[in-house]
Amino acid sequence: MIFRSIGLFGRYQDAAVKATLSEVRSHLEQRGRSVFLGDTTHQEIKGLRIGDTGKALAETVDLGIVVGGDGTMLHVANALARVGLPVIGINMGRLGFLTDIPADTFREDLDAMLDGQYEIEERMMLKAGLVRAGEVHDERLALNDVVLSKGATGKMIEFDTRVNGEAIGRVRGDGVIVATPTGSTAYALSAGGPILHPLLPAIVLTPICPHTLGQRPIVLDGHSAVEIEFVGSDNEQGHTFVDGLDFAVADPGDTLRITRAELSARLVRIKGHSHYEALHSKLGWG
Repeated sequence: MIFRSIGLFGRYQDAAVKATLSEVRSHLEQRGRSVFLGDTTHQEIKGLRIGDTGKALAETVDLGIVVGGDGTMLHVANALARVGLPVIGINMGRLGFLTDIPADTFREDLDAMLDGQYEIEERMMLKAGLVRAGEVHDERLALNDVVLSKGATGKMIEFDTRVNGEAIGRVRGDGVIVATPTGSTAYALSAGGPILHPLLPAIVLTPICPHTLGQRPIVLDGHSAVEIEFVGSDNEQGHTFVDGLDFAVADPGDTLRITRAELSARLVRIKGHSHYEALHSKLGWG
């Protein structure tokens, strides 16, 4: 696949990416590509925007390039997954497991991609719905994770977990993370979860600071249906998040229903990219 028209997404409403984004845009245009700015890009950064074309996203660009960090990458990858478009990231954040092209060497990597030296990884996503009184009130897609949390309080919450209708157990603690393999190196990793290869068809269930020490992370089959029922807390409410963004406030009896999404995120990887080398360099493995 040859990428001829590219959507360029700056780190969400951050004018500080202007210099790098302008260099990327200039380089792409020198290579004969049409470039349109995406919706995350700060309004101070001038240029023709995808919304100015009057056409649908998939009719305007062949590829999305994110200049920023993993947060913006999650937003853009989610949007592009809905229309089947691939995305690649130039890292201006910290770890950058998703935006893995270094900002100081982007020209070489983008040239390799434009010359066809790339692969597209199909990354599984999750679909999360909040069920209240038997009805689904909202649904969202997640590339990294879905979280039930105690929120900004020092008090614990209590929840029941079921997998394919079978009870796993009741946990009292700070919450639980349901992550994809992509998300296994995000919040779930800091909570003690395992690192999975990003192309595995699996779901990671990781409790956050459980009060019972016997509770441990579990790796589930990727087609499992997970239900997290909020039992209650001293604060009477729980908080749910999808890819780090507020999803819904959970009342006692509400259930997070999480399954594998039908859509996949399509992440571009330059040929020669090594998942294990990324772990080595970003996590400081000796």
